[in-house]
Amino acid sequence: MTAETTTSHLEGIDAAALDKLSCAAKDDPSTGRKTLKAKTVCEAGFRNMNYVRDLEPVLISEPSQLLGDNSAPNPTEMALGALGSCISVGLLANATARGVTLSKIEVNLEGDIDISAVWGTGDLDTEKALGVTDVRVNIVMDGDADEATLEEIHQSAMDWSPVVNTFKRPVQFESELTVG
Repeated sequence: MTAETTTSHLEGIDAAALDKLSCAAKDDPSTGRKTLKAKTVCEAGFRNMNYVRDLEPVLISEPSQLLGDNSAPNPTEMALGALGSCISVGLLANATARGVTLSKIEVNLEGDIDISAVWGTGDLDTEKALGVTDVRVNIVMDGDADEATLEEIHQSAMDWSPVVNTFKRPVQFESELTVG
């Protein structure tokens, strides 16, 4: 009996469509500017349904130790998940653009956060650093390229990821209240 070797790979994306999208953005960079929208509706307690486009809503809640029902990831966990997903998308797009077939993408994330302010009802020391203060990302990736090429793919994904850059750079932020 002979040993049979199989090479597994991730389902890729359409390289021609990626090239067309890339060329359109190079020809007219303004086509890349979009306004994304989401709506969050509180169901009860800390259960929030989040609506994006015409997709099924996504539940975001809190763990029981933070007074939630522990039925879904909390907002910060979802932010880390969004970060990991954006990194994964960038890795696959960069690999595809280079003609590299990937067999594995795994993005492991950790984020440190001080929650002692308890959403504005706890320790309100104004010197406190709010939000996620440190993020650690470990990427496990493999494919049909050498380590140097995989590192180039990794670096390009980190440099150009919209969500990585949202975490790394301050954004303009405004909020208004509508009563009703």
